[in-house]
Amino acid sequence: MSEEGKKQEEGSGEAAGQEISIPPVLPLLPIRDMVIFPYMIVPLVVARERSIRALDEALKGDRLIFLSAQKRGEMEEPGREDIHAMGTVSVIVRMLKTPDGKAKILVQGLQRARITDYQQTDPFFTVHLEAIPERVPDPVPVQLEALIRTVKVSLSALVRLGKAVPPDVLAVAENVDEPGRLADLVGSSLGLDPGEAQSVLEIEDPSQRLNFIFDLLSRELKVLEVQQHIQDQTKEEIDKTQREYFLRQQLKTIQQELGEKDERQEEMEEFQEKIRKARMPAEVQREVDKQVTRLSKMHPDSAEAAIIRTYLEWMVELPWRKSTRDRLDLAKAQEVLDEDHYDLEKVKERILEYLGVLKLRKGLKGPILCFVGPPGVGKTSLGRSIARAMNRNFIRMSLGGVRDEAEIRGHRRTYIGALPGRIIQGIKQAGSRNPVFMLDEIDKLGADFRGDPSSALLEVLDPEQNHAFRDHYLAVPYDLSSVMFIATANLADPIPPPLMDRMEVIRLSGYTAEEKMHIARRYLIDRQMERNGIDDKLLSISDGALKQLILDYTREAGVRNLEREIGNLCRKVARKVAMGKTGRTRITVRDLPAYLGPARHLGLADRGEPQVGVAVGLAWTPVGGDILNIEVSSVKGKGSLTLTGSLGDIMKESAQAALSYIRARREDLGLSVDQVRDVDLHVHVPAGAIRKDGPSAGIAITTALVSALIGTSPRDDVAMTGEVTLTGRVLPVGGLKEKILAAKRALITKVIIPERNPPDLEEIPAYILKGMDIVPVRNVDQVLDAAFPAEAKFRKAAPAGRRAPKS
Repeated sequence: MSEEGKKQEEGSGEAAGQEISIPPVLPLLPIRDMVIFPYMIVPLVVARERSIRALDEALKGDRLIFLSAQKRGEMEEPGREDIHAMGTVSVIVRMLKTPDGKAKILVQGLQRARITDYQQTDPFFTVHLEAIPERVPDPVPVQLEALIRTVKVSLSALVRLGKAVPPDVLAVAENVDEPGRLADLVGSSLGLDPGEAQSVLEIEDPSQRLNFIFDLLSRELKVLEVQQHIQDQTKEEIDKTQREYFLRQQLKTIQQELGEKDERQEEMEEFQEKIRKARMPAEVQREVDKQVTRLSKMHPDSAEAAIIRTYLEWMVELPWRKSTRDRLDLAKAQEVLDEDHYDLEKVKERILEYLGVLKLRKGLKGPILCFVGPPGVGKTSLGRSIARAMNRNFIRMSLGGVRDEAEIRGHRRTYIGALPGRIIQGIKQAGSRNPVFMLDEIDKLGADFRGDPSSALLEVLDPEQNHAFRDHYLAVPYDLSSVMFIATANLADPIPPPLMDRMEVIRLSGYTAEEKMHIARRYLIDRQMERNGIDDKLLSISDGALKQLILDYTREAGVRNLEREIGNLCRKVARKVAMGKTGRTRITVRDLPAYLGPARHLGLADRGEPQVGVAVGLAWTPVGGDILNIEVSSVKGKGSLTLTGSLGDIMKESAQAALSYIRARREDLGLSVDQVRDVDLHVHVPAGAIRKDGPSAGIAITTALVSALIGTSPRDDVAMTGEVTLTGRVLPVGGLKEKILAAKRALITKVIIPERNPPDLEEIPAYILKGMDIVPVRNVDQVLDAAFPAEAKFRKAAPAGRRAPKS
């Protein structure tokens, strides 16, 4: 038996064999970071002067001293409030003073006691004590006996799991049958922190104390079991790894004996062969060789090896030198573009120009085109046609809703699951370094805390920079100068100016009814019949029905809704065929309501008959042009102006300017003071749920105001656009082509435009302008001359020589 075990056993026997007489007053020795239990023998080192004086005082008498733990161990000179009231009366077994002034003592706990008062605090602590005797139940209840045995078993299990408990403590514990003494013995052996040990010491009832110790034992057992499980798993993994390593080494030795290559060597040689075939640039080659060398020195199953392997696979699969051969036959390219798309002459001309220059000069950098136009006019499908005409691969990337810069530039390889950006992914998917790359919906890009993708595109879409584009994942330059980038957008305004500056903008306007007829006959009807399982032997649509379908059932700049309605017709015919109907179904004008219901848009009829105070304006919208019926009503009042119809600030200002001009020129219009001063005017633009803004409705508002004041309706076949000033001048506006197309769709025959806008008419095909009277004007007088019939009242009422000057 060890010396400590003997001491604990001797102490236990001594305390059990005689009654302990505790004096009412004893010197106090505060101890730090330790709790002394009864029957516990422990060595202490005492260094504080006050504590050494307390020892000397105890040695003068019966060697008894009261030991109590400090509440905070870092305190050098504790006061009475810093010492626990509950402690242990102990006997000093041995004391030895060292040359440095310290004292080494060996003490044995005897009995619990509580401080009732402090007799003195200087030169050392002396305290009044209340001894707490150990109450042992007699006889011991069965439940308590079972708990004693369970604690002993748990203590043995704790030792088996590796808890650092002296083996002699087990032997002592086996001979202890008193619950309080057993609790103290186990508590002193568990290595509890001072707070838990103090809690055990302060429990006076032996049964409760043993229950508390059992809870601590159970917790410690669970911790040790989990720890043992983790150690067993770790040992098993280490053993498995060592076994695999041993087997691999054996396999490697066997393969060397047989003259065979191992998988690792084959993988390295395969990478080397792919790298040779990829014909990478010198800078890229050096980086890839470095990564291959790193991979060859790593364990094949490590996480870093998997990252490098994925990186090398991307590098060898990218088309560093592989290109498709451009078709430089301009006649063939023209044929392909005409076959796929009707009209769009400006776009086709630009593509043929690029091919012509490419034919004369090799190594031309790819252009950056941006198609801007309303939905459904064929921007995306035009990109596919360009790729087919040039004999290049086509890749489309939708940018709608993209907010993360890493979508463009990729993630760095330090991130888990990192990949290159979608630009490099598209190049790999294309399989060539010179595809036609379509960046669809570039105006829908977003930006948030993850970065600004439009800023990342600045390098991609700059021919002077993209020859050395760096993706974060690749970390080496990649040449994008041979790629033909085509961006599409519905609106140019949301595109950041620096990005817009790098692109050549080609604007696509909406289609006229005549163009839609051609597109439907050449593309849409055949495509929808094929998708719905019928052919021209089962369905035919007359020209009249198709024209009415365009005018009365769809109102759009593109042809998407038109194709949906044609598909609707095809599905209804397909249903009849599936139900057993044979023969060909011919759809005429009279049949459309039966198939599609009543007309949704009435074209010219939706404007009604000519009305006083109603003028037709032309508006530009993101989905093409449209007409606006501007209505004005006048009632007797105080000369106020009311504006409704969800009008923007600029449009409201245009109405105010128009009214001010009319009031200033009332005599020329044949109006009296009362007619303009005592009249309340209400300007309303229908479709009030749709916001409207811009200055181009100025002359239309002026015409409607004049009509309401003079009581004469304007002509119903006239539409107009232009900004009006306070002096009556008409300023130019934008979006003229879309507005002319809207007037054409609405069967307008006369359009009034600003005098400085006719150059914009050059972009409009002649067949669209055929049958339309375009009237350029420079002032409001010319507008009124063109908008009102010859018998308008103001013409007769205006005094001679009082008309506004023509210049």
